[in-house]
Amino acid sequence: MSRPIILGIVGDSAAGKTTLTRGIAQALGPENVTIICTDDYHRYDRKERAEIGITALHPDCNHLDIMQQHLSLLRTGQPILKPVYSHKTGTFEPPQYIKPNKFVIIEGLLGYSTRAARDSYDVKVYLAPPEQVRAQWKVKRDTQKRGYTAQQVLAELEKREPDSAQFIRPQRQWSDIVISFYPPTDEDDETNGHLNVRLVLRPTIPHPDFTAITNSSDGNSDSAIRLGLDRDMSKPVDVLEVDGHATLEQVNKLEHIICSDMPHLRNICDRESNPELGKIAGTTGETLQSYPLAITQLIITYHMLKATQIYQSTGIGSGE
Repeated sequence: MSRPIILGIVGDSAAGKTTLTRGIAQALGPENVTIICTDDYHRYDRKERAEIGITALHPDCNHLDIMQQHLSLLRTGQPILKPVYSHKTGTFEPPQYIKPNKFVIIEGLLGYSTRAARDSYDVKVYLAPPEQVRAQWKVKRDTQKRGYTAQQVLAELEKREPDSAQFIRPQRQWSDIVISFYPPTDEDDETNGHLNVRLVLRPTIPHPDFTAITNSSDGNSDSAIRLGLDRDMSKPVDVLEVDGHATLEQVNKLEHIICSDMPHLRNICDRESNPELGKIAGTTGETLQSYPLAITQLIITYHMLKATQIYQSTGIGSGE
């Protein structure tokens, strides 16, 4: 029996999970993708959390056993009856019957918190923006979309920090790709459209062959696109960096490298066919184009299609 290919996107609150997910789902075809947020597995609603004095980041505040069980069911292509948590009201809504599509994206806070959960993914991504940047994003999101004041959001960030350090950030070690969007050092004002990205590519899954970058002028230290070797959590990794000011020509070269290794990606590289790729909301609500985001979404899409190939040829996924 065929099963879905499962992508995990884990990161702290307001790390950019939903923005990243949106472009990947668009690239894979919305009709082919099931998106699940692990916030739905909260054990307590907002009022109860305040009364108990527990944050949503703490494992005890979440039904991780049910999440793990549902991941295992989805892994074998079976439907689930998923709980639903509303961020708008802070309460639970009726559960949803979910039948997995060809691809499943699981995004949230604690997706890699148990061994059984980790074994359910084909591709594991962790978002690690600088904490100052994440705080700015959280203030913007929670004031504009969730009805909080800036002071309330900052107080909540401070309250959550111990749990972030103990339970969220350590999940980085389980990821195949660590993604860090960060502002250019010469710009005081961070603008989402010009953020750089640093991609830590661990050898746990087969990445595209980026050696052509190091053999060209695009790979030197002064270039807007760089490939290098580094160590992450004491282990050797490749690091791909793309600056926000990279030109369309430079980005097209990099996209060609990714797409040439995966023929099915060529139509995805067509920007007219995939208008959401690399799109991000600006500070005043306008839509900006971020090449670093587009490249990141394209690489993850590559891995989803690669995992499909591996599964179809061997019957074994990278998470097994």
